[in-house]
Amino acid sequence: MNQTEETRKEMISGTKESAGQKARIEKIGQIKGEISRVIVGKEQVVECLLAAVLAGGHVLLEDLPGTGKTLLAKTLARSMNLRFGRVQFTPDLMPSDVTGINYFNQKAGEFIFREGPVFTNILLADEINRATPRTQSSLLEAMEERQATIDGKTRRLPEPFFVIATQNPVESSGTFPLPEAQMDRFLMRLGVGFPDKQEELAILKRFGRRQENPYESLEPVCSREELLELMQDAEQVYVHPQLLEYLVEVAQRTREERRLGITAGVSPRGSLALLKAVKAYALVKGRSYAVPEDVKTLAVPVLAHRLVMPKTYGSSREPEAVIRQVLESVPVPTEEWK
Repeated sequence: MNQTEETRKEMISGTKESAGQKARIEKIGQIKGEISRVIVGKEQVVECLLAAVLAGGHVLLEDLPGTGKTLLAKTLARSMNLRFGRVQFTPDLMPSDVTGINYFNQKAGEFIFREGPVFTNILLADEINRATPRTQSSLLEAMEERQATIDGKTRRLPEPFFVIATQNPVESSGTFPLPEAQMDRFLMRLGVGFPDKQEELAILKRFGRRQENPYESLEPVCSREELLELMQDAEQVYVHPQLLEYLVEVAQRTREERRLGITAGVSPRGSLALLKAVKAYALVKGRSYAVPEDVKTLAVPVLAHRLVMPKTYGSSREPEAVIRQVLESVPVPTEEWK
């Protein structure tokens, strides 16, 4: 094969790659556009949520009631035509209410398995901290291994599978705080936050009439197969070696800087979670390569909830502030990231 033929093949391959990247960007834009028909503003939150989905991770939405956490989860599921399940966590909820149960069918004369809500694509665990630790732990296997073991038999969950859990950070009466092992299963912890004045006016105009609820008119713009392809594309996003060192250095500082008041820093699982999130976020932003700003944007939602801070009276150190301080102390590399 001569050099001309090799060059021509490289050009054709590059053209196909460029066309494929353009199609991926358009598809992600369609998903964001459909979500924006219902969710007013909150572009950063939506992009982080989409990045978590493309990275195959779970999300903890932690905010006050009425900020749109449940609506955001339902809108995401409908826009991507995914099966949606919801569990309202309460103190009397049993693990079998989440995973499913084997019951005896008298007519058939045998035990039959009835699937629980966990056998879906997107599971909304509403107010997850209201359930007992025993019930909370029923999600550990599902979140980590995408499977559920009921009466000694292991069953695979549908692909893809995501948990979007919500909790109220203020109210503590009748709640059971999530243990560190459970918190570590979440790729990100996000807060929706209150809208500003213009956003709240838009919400009132958009949802002021029950007959014109935009959620009811949502149309799926991405199939399950297309989503799985986007998840594979996210894994192929390029990360420069120096950017990888920067990411690791941020994680290392959380383990070494005792003066920051950290009891236990980010584990290697947290470093890997940040890498996956950075790749997916770059794809959401329309790039095939990651940049330092991606790491700085995602460090707080991906790493802050993984820190173990001393629970002492009068302690004012917040994990988010600690991660921001770490980011300020680590030099940002400068390279040609493409």
